[in-house]
This record gives sequence, structure tokens and C-alpha cells, in this order.
Amino acid sequence: MDTQQNTALTRALAEVPGPLPTSGVIHIAIPHTDRFTIVGNHLAQHPDLSCTAVGIAVRIQSLPQGVEVGIKALAARCREGEKRVAAALRELEAFGYLQRIRDRLPSGRVITRTVFCNQPTALLRPRRPAAPQHPAAPAPHLAPAQAPTPAPAQAPAPAPTPPPPPEPDMPALPPVPPPPLLAAHQAPRFVPLVPPPTAPKPPPAPLPQPDEPTPELDRAATALLSDLRRHAPQLTLSETDIRHLVPGVAAWLERATHPDTVRRTLTTDLPHPLRHPAKLLKHRLTALLPPPLPGAHDLTAPARPRITVTPFQTCDDCDRAFRSPTPGHCRDCREHREHREHRSEDARTAA
Repeated sequence: MDTQQNTALTRALAEVPGPLPTSGVIHIAIPHTDRFTIVGNHLAQHPDLSCTAVGIAVRIQSLPQGVEVGIKALAARCREGEKRVAAALRELEAFGYLQRIRDRLPSGRVITRTVFCNQPTALLRPRRPAAPQHPAAPAPHLAPAQAPTPAPAQAPAPAPTPPPPPEPDMPALPPVPPPPLLAAHQAPRFVPLVPPPTAPKPPPAPLPQPDEPTPELDRAATALLSDLRRHAPQLTLSETDIRHLVPGVAAWLERATHPDTVRRTLTTDLPHPLRHPAKLLKHRLTALLPPPLPGAHDLTAPARPRITVTPFQTCDDCDRAFRSPTPGHCRDCREHREHREHRSEDARTAA
């Protein structure tokens, strides 16, 4: 018995223009008339998006406005779990297809709107103003090379009749602007992919100052800064820069830092090219400032606390060992002696 052939598929393959490829996919493109969504190749063939993210994007793009597209809602519509749906939404948000913006309603309530853009790169280009609507103009005549060839079974379409020219007495009316759209149907504003910083940068740390400035420190710091150009020509400073940086070098020298150590810290690993030598020296003098040397009392080991041990004593009555700084009786013997003394006093009182 012969193998059953799909005649519909054979007929469709016969209508494919051009020779069929020997390998790879063969497209049978049947035009859609209803229930279809246009998806750009920038999304369908995105090199950095996973197939799950592309599928979720197509599913969101096919839904009407106002439908919930959260993680739980999409997981209920798709076979993927909530973790895969959440990962796909993060991918789409990273590449600008999905945006979440906060909006304040007229009542004062703040809500989060989920916006899906089918062409994120188009938001980066400036929007052109809409062209004014003019009266219908006659269709331009196509060139012979561009004119469509009518089907043999159809009659040629009649030539369009040009509209009558306007009367000279009636002035031309200005174009009527299109009616304003509702706020809910306006195109979403461009939301940058990189959010602005949430907090301002802290101010730079001030240049360190010596605790007790002296003329000797000022003179040594000025000489050290002026001598830097001998070791690094790119650190040629002006007199204004040297006067500004002298307190920072004086703070290093005040903390018993050797001048060679200061010079090595300021001249090692310089960037190329060095555009602002004074700013670089200020940063190093501030960020790499060593702590002051500890004093003699700081280097002394702390004394251990002395623990007083109470010695053992032997009770004079029962020879029991007990701890006490002085010899005598143990606790039981002392209580027994006190009890006997109380009884003796009670007996004398009764007599």
C-alpha cells in the first residue's frame, strides 16, 4: 500500500516561489486575516535574549491593554514556573522591552504601571511631530516598471477620477488638528535603562592639616613638593598648587613619616597621561595618610588582674578543711556553738 501523501502540503510547496532549498527550513507564508500580532526580528532573533524571554515577550505583546502581566498571572497562562517567568521578565527589563514606572493618580494614589514597548530602540530617536491632515489628493501614477500586473481573470481597475479644483472665491480651510488622545492611550514616555543615582555623592574628604603647624614643617613640606619634579617630571607644580598642598605634606611629616616615604608614595604608579597632578597628589595625601605613631604607654602590655586565693584552714573542733583568711572554726561548728550559747542564755534567764 502506498504511503499517504498530504496533498495540501504538496500544493503549498508547489506555490513557494523559487527553487526549494535542499536543507534548512522552508517557509510557507499564509497571510493572516484576524487574530495576529506583528513581531519584529530584533525581538525574535535577539542574540542575548533566551527563548523563554522571547516567548514571554510575544505573549505579552499579543495581550490587550489592561491585562495583568505579573509573574503569577503569566505563570498561570504559561507552562513555565514563576522562577523562569521572573527571570524572563528581568531579561526583557534589562533590554528595554519591559518597563515599570510609578505614576500618581489624580486622587493622590501612587501606582506602578507596566509598559511593554515593541521597539525599545525607537524610543531613543526623537519623535517627529504628526503631519497635518490635508484633503484627499489623487493617487500618484505609478511608473510602468512599478505598476502592478492585473490578474488575467480580473478586469482592469478604472482610472481614479481627479477631484474638481477648489473654487477661487472660497478660501482654503486650515487643516483640522486630530483630537487629543486620552491619557490612558498615550504613548509611554521614554524610561532610561540606567536609573539615576538614588543618593548624591558624598563631598571629597578635606586635605589633612597638621595639629601644630610650625615654620620647620612648612619649609620641609614646601621643599619636598618642589623637589618632586626631579623624580617625576610630570609632577611639575605651580606655586599656587604647592601652597595648597603644603598642609597635607606637613601632616605626614608631623606623624614621623620619613620624607623618602612621602616622596615614594606620591611618585609611584602615576597614570599616563597625567592631566591633573595637583588633584592626584591631594587624593593620595588624603586617602593614604598614615596614623600617628603610638606612645610608650600604648605599647606597654596591659597588666593582668591579680586573683586573690583564700587559703585552706583546719577547723579546731572537727578538723574539717575550709577556706578562710584566718584560722578558726568551720561554718557548721560556728552555728553549733552559737546555738549552744543561745540555749545557755535562755537557761540563765529562766533561772
